Amino acid sequence: MIDKLEMFIALATEEHFGKAAEACGVTQPTLSSAIKQLEEHLGVTLVMRGSRYRGLTPEGKRVLDWARRIVGDTRTMREEIRATRLGLSGNLRLAVIPTALTTVSRLTASFARAHPNVRFTILSRNSGEILELLDNLRIDAGITYLDNEPLGRVVTVPLYSERYVLVVRKGEPLADRQSVAWSELGSLPLCLLTPDMQNRRIIARHLHENGNPVVPAVETNSVIVLVSHVLQGDWATILPLKAADIFLADAPLAAIPIGEPDALQAVGFIAPEREPRSPVLRTLLQMARRMADD
Repeated sequence: MIDKLEMFIALATEEHFGKAAEACGVTQPTLSSAIKQLEEHLGVTLVMRGSRYRGLTPEGKRVLDWARRIVGDTRTMREEIRATRLGLSGNLRLAVIPTALTTVSRLTASFARAHPNVRFTILSRNSGEILELLDNLRIDAGITYLDNEPLGRVVTVPLYSERYVLVVRKGEPLADRQSVAWSELGSLPLCLLTPDMQNRRIIARHLHENGNPVVPAVETNSVIVLVSHVLQGDWATILPLKAADIFLADAPLAAIPIGEPDALQAVGFIAPEREPRSPVLRTLLQMARRMADD
């Protein structure tokens, strides 16, 4: 039954029989047969079918909620039993907003030193994707913005507040300034993250509120691409200081604080509100709380 529920979750996530089968490592006929068996067992139609996947029925949507809960609890039970025999081990899956990727190692490195048998998979995803991955049990936890857009049913641990800087090549105009105002940035050839990124929406709001339209010269979903363009000397970008720091030491770049007004955004650790939590996730949550207190 659990494997059928996992296939059903995959189908609801991928919205395509072939992609769901690939995600589960089975053939499409095997997945289709499992969904039919699940429908027969429950006595309801779960999936609207035609020439292709057409969505879940109302009953299917309700079963999906239960499937996520049952599969999540089953995985937690297995991990807890394994931990009693082997200690903390296994693979911990995290998704992190691009601007926080340079900070996640502070958490994972401390955890790895204490629990060397735990491996990490770390994905770069936007804030919406992180919530979707959590819902569909594709990750165990995430690091994202906490107070700018709705998060749903998650437990949160604030880790730090983003402060924004203008990043330009040394020698360029504004590079020697002690600070700049948001109202001064509208005329610059800016490289920014794409609109699906919450960081871009935050920056766009601050620019708009200070009289500047947002028409970036370059858009990308990669912080590295932003910085590489700035290094050419023709562009500028706006980044959180923590995201920019890793590039500043050995590159001819300047980071100028942006104020007037000062802008802060809380970034933190999130995990499903579900109880009980696996021993690995419970320990990581405790470590995140200690990190926040430092």
